[in-house]
Amino acid sequence: MEDIYTVSMSKIIDQFKLEVIYLPDLPENVMVNCSRVNRPGLQMVGFYDHYEQARIQIIGKVEHLFLNQLDPEERSRRLEDFFRSSPVGVIVTTSIELGQDAAMLAERYKVPLLRTPQRTSDFMAALIAYLNVELGPRITRHGVLVEVYGEGILLLGDSGVGKSETAIELIKRGHRLIADDAVEIKRVSATSLVGRAPEIIRHYVELRGIGIVDVRRLFGMGSVKETEKIDLVINLEPWETGKMYDRLGLDEQTTEILGIQVPSIVLPVSPGRNISVVIEVAAMNNRQKRMGYNTAKEFNKRLMESMGID
Repeated sequence: MEDIYTVSMSKIIDQFKLEVIYLPDLPENVMVNCSRVNRPGLQMVGFYDHYEQARIQIIGKVEHLFLNQLDPEERSRRLEDFFRSSPVGVIVTTSIELGQDAAMLAERYKVPLLRTPQRTSDFMAALIAYLNVELGPRITRHGVLVEVYGEGILLLGDSGVGKSETAIELIKRGHRLIADDAVEIKRVSATSLVGRAPEIIRHYVELRGIGIVDVRRLFGMGSVKETEKIDLVINLEPWETGKMYDRLGLDEQTTEILGIQVPSIVLPVSPGRNISVVIEVAAMNNRQKRMGYNTAKEFNKRLMESMGID
């Protein structure tokens, strides 16, 4: 069974600077567990089939104009049916005044009622994106997450293979640390993963022989970042003599994380090999692939043409 995550209404209020019209409890005690939102146009005409109370309900100009076209008695009945359905929260956009009757109904049925000056479409897009991040499925992986040339690189490998040392070398070369040792990974869309560090170890790196170092204080604020999308997984492993490693890059490998296939490569580690520089090249090459140019395929095409093979 998939875990259910929640975000408090207080965080939503703070994030979007919402005006509180009514709250049945302290905002930190009102929890939201659904990343989907709803505009209750159908509910205003009495259609409640497939209605999800767990969704935040957004009332914009269209819903407001529809209600105002009804006679007062019918308007009150539609509003009462709506608030009686006990949605997790109602947010009114574009600073609309719903009226004192709406506030009274919200209080009667213990429904949070909030307001924002933002336009409906803009606010909904921002709210959905925020809820996707806060409520997305998540796991914690042992590894290191760094940003290299704008690419989120997740370094995986056994303890002692050199992940943290590689991260420090990358930071010295101008790149940024997101997480060391433990990476919290969230699925924020059908195609995107975002990683961050647990609060207690954020901005810290463990280096064997030295101990814990504070990257932000040693290298400055530009050396760290709170979150980053995961674009490439690099598995570090000790070099095994006789093992066949990919030399052309034609075999495109992926690593599955939370149901999403992320491009991945295996980098063998050996004394004298500059892994940081190799990772920089891997990051640039991965970006180039996403932009539509695959060097390995292009080289293979030229090779086949030179041999007269179609």
